Amino acid sequence: MCAKITMCDGGELPWVDEIRYLGVVIIRGAKFKCSIDKAKRSYREANGIFAKIGRLASEEVMVQLLKQKCLPILLYALDVCNLDKKQCNHWTSHLIDFFMKLFKTSTMEIVNCCQSLLGCDLPSTLLKQCFEKFITSL
Repeated sequence: MCAKITMCDGGELPWVDEIRYLGVVIIRGAKFKCSIDKAKRSYREANGIFAKIGRLASEEVMVQLLKQKCLPILLYALDVCNLDKKQCNHWTSHLIDFFMKLFKTSTMEIVNCCQSLLGCDLPSTLLKQCFEKFITSL
């Protein structure tokens, strides 16, 4: 346990397990790590959209809604976090499940083909691109 930090006015700044800064939850640890739990709402939103209009709208419309409304929430500030492989696979599996439901299939080959044709990259690919762009900009 680390000692509390004393501020100029004599108050103490306690150590906490996590802190929220600009919408990103930073977790205490030896290495810089962010919590991705808040970004999970993007998949709840995707499922909510699907529940409301999934059977009425075309697959193209659903994918466009996913790309415009859900993926920005998922990707917000994660380009600076350098997520590990397990975290990236977590997002990828959720999106694959969504596409399997949308395209009414359980075959990965069909899902991959549909994603490619509709221009919807997997989160693991998008996060890698965002991270590389962030590092390049430094």
